[in-house]
Amino acid sequence: MAAACVKNQDNLPIRLMFQDEARFGRMSDPRTCWSPSPFRPVVNLALIREFRYEYAAVSPWDGALYYMTTGKMNTVNTSLFLEQVSATHRDDFIAMVVDGASSHKSKDLKIPEHIALVLLPPYSPELNPAEQIWNSLRKNYFANKVFDSLDAATEQAECGLSNMAANREAIESLTNWPRIKSINLITK
Repeated sequence: MAAACVKNQDNLPIRLMFQDEARFGRMSDPRTCWSPSPFRPVVNLALIREFRYEYAAVSPWDGALYYMTTGKMNTVNTSLFLEQVSATHRDDFIAMVVDGASSHKSKDLKIPEHIALVLLPPYSPELNPAEQIWNSLRKNYFANKVFDSLDAATEQAECGLSNMAANREAIESLTNWPRIKSINLITK
């Protein structure tokens, strides 16, 4: 599956997007925190290995963020997420930058006709601005929290992603790096 094989035959406007997945659940995320002197902060921990996956795609040029929660990260769910993003942008040709996860390279992956997947080099999360979504979500919605159920953790992740998606300006600031701003895509 090479991106060069997919053509923008209808000469649609090009939308550059970056996609990634992450696990969220009941494993706590202890972080540094403030407390007044002379007290030491007390943070609860949870070591329960229950989690769900969040899929996210970000369009750095306009700060659009799309997400989906699933029980597994696999080819079927990746196909569903690509279709969800595709349905939102029927009038765009989407260049979707993805990492080398097996579900992104599977022969069974169903890629909508107006999406081209562009694979990042192996072991290069620093090239994917979608990774910043997870850093922000963990810092602002999961740090020093313990959840009494997997549903509560999932609700927290979805609440955080919903709040982030509603603030396009903040998402654009977080993900529209100078090297991305400088990309000039030609539609012909």
